[in-house]
Amino acid sequence: MAARGRPRSFDREAALAAAMKVFWQQGYSATSMADLYAAMGINSPSLYAAFGSKDDLYLEAIAHYEHVIAPQIWSPLGKAASAREAVRQWLKCSAKILTQDDFPPGCMVALSSVASEGNARLGAVVIRSRQWGIDILRGRLEQGVQKRELPAGTDTEALARLYVAIQQGISIQARDGASFAILDAVADSAMALWPA
Repeated sequence: MAARGRPRSFDREAALAAAMKVFWQQGYSATSMADLYAAMGINSPSLYAAFGSKDDLYLEAIAHYEHVIAPQIWSPLGKAASAREAVRQWLKCSAKILTQDDFPPGCMVALSSVASEGNARLGAVVIRSRQWGIDILRGRLEQGVQKRELPAGTDTEALARLYVAIQQGISIQARDGASFAILDAVADSAMALWPA
């Protein structure tokens, strides 16, 4: 049976990456459909046929960010030899990735305010993504306690949230124009808070 309709005349993955950058830079509410058409290089019927609604496109853009960008930021947690070195490398990697010229500054997920803009469906996805970061960091810290790299009884939930708060601050400062060198120094200074 022959396929119906005209074949797509655009690269869906490239269009999604372009949409991600627009949402990342402008946020969900400030991004218009015209902004998306222009950035993605497609028209309205093509966008709706390929991605559905603006909400659906935003969800795909978040998923694309989590698949392409987030692993670059979070990978040190699984590679470093100790919990302390994992956190140090993760913060320094955050400073580097979140100030690259290839992408908008800051973290798309950390900077998203869609939850407070009245879109509960999208907000729940962003909040889950932020919680994932806390959970993965807490898991690495708990390994550190088990290996005696951290004192027994360390409140790994509070420590994970402390360092995620610092990383989110790095993201905000990157958006405001802080350089890699400045934020790299912030990462180094943050390690002074590591439990003795």
